[in-house]
Amino acid sequence: MTDAQDPSLLIISFSPVARDARILKQIALLREDYRITTCGYGPAPEGVHEHVEVPERTINRVNGKLAALRQFRRVYWSQQGPAWARDHLRGTWDVVIANDADTVLLAFEIAPPERVHVDLHEFFPALHAQNPTWRRFVSPYFRWLVRRHVSRAASVSTVSAAIAREYRRLVGHDVLVVTNAAPHRADLEPMPVSSPIRLVHSGAALRNRDLALIVEATALARTDVTLDLYLAPNDPAYIDELREQGRKSGRVVVHDPVPYRDLADTLNAYDVGVHVLPPVNMNHELALPNKIFDYTQARLGLVVGPSVEMADHVRTYGLGLVAGGFSAQDVAAAFDELTVDGVQEFKAASHRIAREVGAETVVEPWKSAVDAIARRG
Repeated sequence: MTDAQDPSLLIISFSPVARDARILKQIALLREDYRITTCGYGPAPEGVHEHVEVPERTINRVNGKLAALRQFRRVYWSQQGPAWARDHLRGTWDVVIANDADTVLLAFEIAPPERVHVDLHEFFPALHAQNPTWRRFVSPYFRWLVRRHVSRAASVSTVSAAIAREYRRLVGHDVLVVTNAAPHRADLEPMPVSSPIRLVHSGAALRNRDLALIVEATALARTDVTLDLYLAPNDPAYIDELREQGRKSGRVVVHDPVPYRDLADTLNAYDVGVHVLPPVNMNHELALPNKIFDYTQARLGLVVGPSVEMADHVRTYGLGLVAGGFSAQDVAAAFDELTVDGVQEFKAASHRIAREVGAETVVEPWKSAVDAIARRG
């Protein structure tokens, strides 16, 4: 437990912090040595000293007209979340962790840049680059934020080696890598492979992830497989479409999401975790998302698309198969390569590396960065 003599730490994120897996990992890592205050949406997460709840009614939307005029500082402070937080955060902190580009100028209002660590969960200058209007007017704003302001922070981290390389080009110095690893589950073992082989996908129901592709691939596969989807309600209409598509195939069932604390136990009953992310923008192309690590902690094999980071991760550790492309036919062909013996080997590989890729191991760069700021402070 912390006491009044411990250094103070403010963690800012315009997300529901009590449900944000990456924020929860920061808290778990640092709460023994720091008095933590969080600022974000929703109720307080466990393990913090204080929480400043940003009202849900606040909207963080880039003003396109101001962005077109290159009035970038006005763009930032016209967003309701940063403006509200600036007016309501009271006190001083020894260290600030600014999560994502939309918290950086706020963090610098609270503490000098040399006391701020920035953690970037996406490559923001290419967030919606598939949209020409966004690419023309909003991407320059995020490049300005990164090049002009993130570059001034004491240290910077992001979610994958490929995205870190892109950020280094803008900030001009090293960018640490902390993957979206799941907590290590030492208590789980690989379960025997089922017949039919049970495929599973968990995550957000977003149209640009084209989940219909893996539903179609399941219907096309000649191998005896089923697919279960556990989907967050981002787009209820899209979930209804997927549920109907799955019903027609007879092989696919769509479920409500389970709480993150229950996810690994739920997934453990399956055989293969599936994630195929069409590269509609750079973040999709370079993604190494949390679900890859969720599947490993659940001791599953994996089938992924030929996305750079995911494919490299799966091949390096022998965790599963990489589809030849991003079409339903390509993914169905990968499903057709699955065998009971092969999947059992993939699950055994997940079991072997579970500790190595667990969150407790990979988060050390955060601890080193924050401790270095606190020592200088």
